[in-house]
Amino acid sequence: MKNFKNKVVVITGAASGMGRSYALMFARLGSKIAICDYDEKGLKETEKLVLQAAKVQVYSEKLDVSDKAGVYAFAQAVKAALGDAHVIINNAGVSGEGRPVWALSDDSYERVMGINFWGVVHGTRAFLPQLLANGEGAVVNVSSIFGLVGTPSNSDYCASKFAVRGFTESLMVELSNSKVQVHLVHPGGINTNIASKPEHEKFAKKFLTTPPDEICNYVLKCIQKNEPRIVYGNNAARVWLGSRLVPFKRMRHILWQQMGRTLNEEDYKGIQIK
Repeated sequence: MKNFKNKVVVITGAASGMGRSYALMFARLGSKIAICDYDEKGLKETEKLVLQAAKVQVYSEKLDVSDKAGVYAFAQAVKAALGDAHVIINNAGVSGEGRPVWALSDDSYERVMGINFWGVVHGTRAFLPQLLANGEGAVVNVSSIFGLVGTPSNSDYCASKFAVRGFTESLMVELSNSKVQVHLVHPGGINTNIASKPEHEKFAKKFLTTPPDEICNYVLKCIQKNEPRIVYGNNAARVWLGSRLVPFKRMRHILWQQMGRTLNEEDYKGIQIK
């Protein structure tokens, strides 16, 4: 896809961060904007900013993307308000508890998988018929560089992002002979509020440095060029190359060394952090 004027662009997780940046970017390109998020206050602020940025139609709805029925109802509401979608950006995501496997709660695995993975599945499946009906379109699913490598105290988050990767790579092959593009995004350290909890403070300060607008502009260029895999942001290229070229035994040591100082030492008593 190259032209987005008057096209319907749907963005989940649009209350802040990358989601808000996507909404503003596509609005300035003349797209009709459909946005959702569980954070109603932030979502209303995004809607206000979009309308200030461009004279475009906007449909906004509070939504938990882990709610299958809610996502399908949202898809029908978008169609009724704006028409069939041309682009779906499954951006909504949450961080985990930031603890090792033995200290994580079952609730964290279920919550993170529900939003990060099932939210992507629901969003893709709910809007894909609309893209196919238009005869063109783009599915943009957001994984992470933590969907390329497993990192300590992130097994809940990594599991969800690896799952997004597998789901989306399969979809890429399935739609390879159609006019619907499929893009898998692996953001590096993007400066959003996904890691805003106190237990993530050290990690966020060290790694989350790339402005959201930068990656959104890069994603746009990749959509226009139909680049299926998109790797961008702080440390993203290094992690991508490491995941492909560095033997796992060595990569394991590098990841431990890089992230050790951001971990909760109380969780790792008896395990040396180098």
